[in-house]
Amino acid sequence: MADNSKAEDTASDSVDAAKNASDKKEKLADQVMQNPQVLAALQERLDNTTLTPSSYIETLPKAVKRRIDALKQLQVKCAHIEAKFYEEVHDLERKYAALYQPLFDKRREFINGEAEPTDAESEWHSENEEEEKLAGDLKNAVVIEEKAEAEETNVKGIPDFWFTIFRNVDMLSELVQEYDEPILKHLQDIKVKFSEPGQPMSFSLEFHFGPNDYFSNTVLTKTYKMKSEPDKTDPFSFEGPEIVDCEGCTIDWKKGKNVTVKTIKKKQKHKGRGTVRTITKQVPNDSFFNFFNPIKVSGDGESLDEDSEFTLAADFEIGHFFRERIVPRAVLYFTGEAIEDDDNFEEGEEGEEEELEGEEEGEEEEDAESDAKKDSSQPAECKQQ
Repeated sequence: MADNSKAEDTASDSVDAAKNASDKKEKLADQVMQNPQVLAALQERLDNTTLTPSSYIETLPKAVKRRIDALKQLQVKCAHIEAKFYEEVHDLERKYAALYQPLFDKRREFINGEAEPTDAESEWHSENEEEEKLAGDLKNAVVIEEKAEAEETNVKGIPDFWFTIFRNVDMLSELVQEYDEPILKHLQDIKVKFSEPGQPMSFSLEFHFGPNDYFSNTVLTKTYKMKSEPDKTDPFSFEGPEIVDCEGCTIDWKKGKNVTVKTIKKKQKHKGRGTVRTITKQVPNDSFFNFFNPIKVSGDGESLDEDSEFTLAADFEIGHFFRERIVPRAVLYFTGEAIEDDDNFEEGEEGEEEELEGEEEGEEEEDAESDAKKDSSQPAECKQQ
């Protein structure tokens, strides 16, 4: 019995001790909260705390969160409908590509001198037509001999048409090396081909070359594989079809003409005998034609290094640019008009920003002036207060 009594006393003492400790904590908390400096510091911290969307969601009742989850389910279904929309857009692109092709075929004939445009086909009214007519009249007396020389040389088609586009477009000219230029002068046409119905979404670029001293291929191809479905792990990131991989082709280079490699000489020293020998070795060389030997996206889930990812992203951007801009509007990139339009658009955006900034500065100046007028209108004794 004595043991039981001691145990009860010990338990009672423990409860009392815990209660006393709790009371002390509460008193200390009350004292702290009554301290004006502590309250001011807490208020400042609350004022500086930014309420993020995620933190706001966490404060909502469980029933509201449940409804938000239902909205996300609807959003996923919307993403899948959007994917179907883009699939039909791809089908429309294929349909209209067939309608464009006869025009592109005629363009190829004019470029390569396979046909001459009629007077009606070559009639074009430019914005500066009157100025051009006046300038032409002034030059007539001077160009008679030049015309005779031109007839003798008999220029065929539009020389260096596609090469000039490469040279005009910064995105492409950065890839072209000096030793690529004579090869690109043999480029006769670039075509876009869309994947057939029922096939995985993709498009191919076909670069058609005339006979040359560098390779035996008449066509070099680059195929871009596309994905148009929401990612299962991140469906809300879907924004339409994206290029996910690409395949090039084998270029059949003629002997000694492969510009994508260069031969270097390297000296090797024998470890035992100490003799030195010179060996030749082929190493990769910068060239536009590396475009047809792209980095492969790993199929086993391994991630690419940062440089490879950057190179692949740039490759995808170039392929998309050929498809969306260069091939459909080739003549405007040849003349530079499309490039000027792009530059003007960018400059316009910057100009708008500068104009808005100027307006804001003007408003600030007006406000300052109005404040100054208010001050000057007040009695002197008010200014001194």
